[in-house]
Amino acid sequence: MPACSSVEVIAGLAAGSASLQADALDFLGDAGNYAISLFVVSMALRYRAMAAAFKGATMAVFGLWVVGVAGWHAWHGTLPHAFTMGGVGIAALLANAASFALLWAYRGGDANMRSAWICTRNDVLGNLAVLLAALGVFGTGTGWPDVLVAVIMAGLALQGAFVVLSQSRGELRSGHPGPSGVVIEGGSLLQLLRRGQKLGVGVALL
Repeated sequence: MPACSSVEVIAGLAAGSASLQADALDFLGDAGNYAISLFVVSMALRYRAMAAAFKGATMAVFGLWVVGVAGWHAWHGTLPHAFTMGGVGIAALLANAASFALLWAYRGGDANMRSAWICTRNDVLGNLAVLLAALGVFGTGTGWPDVLVAVIMAGLALQGAFVVLSQSRGELRSGHPGPSGVVIEGGSLLQLLRRGQKLGVGVALL
């Protein structure tokens, strides 16, 4: 994942695309979030909730940062390269779709696993949004579709941060997992990783 996100960052800068840069840095941040999720998955609920709170805070920072980048591109009237956006967006979507499928069954777990699910969901939506932005830029000949998509991605990040922070705070107060009460044990996550390796998508998850 770090290698994929690095390529996407470089492509985003080369293409002058706010949405592609935002998607790339979100992808890179998720690599750290997955690592944290794996590290604390077998720990007590309190530590998992604390890890989720940290991840929620990073999602909020990312959202605010994207708002700033989108504003900069809007102010300078940047015109992104639509074909670069589309090509990189498709490659990123294929990688994230595999992780999305693997984590679908764990979307109702505790705050720690739910944060991993939300990150992956946002990645897939972000990839689709970048493709729509590429079409919009190509069709209109302006950078406004790119800026609009970047702002939407920022909204997704901020909404996800609110959900994760709210749930982790509730778990710290009550001592019980939410929202569905499903507890993800280390063995279950190892099974998930083995499934990913069999499908050849272990790199996308980690």
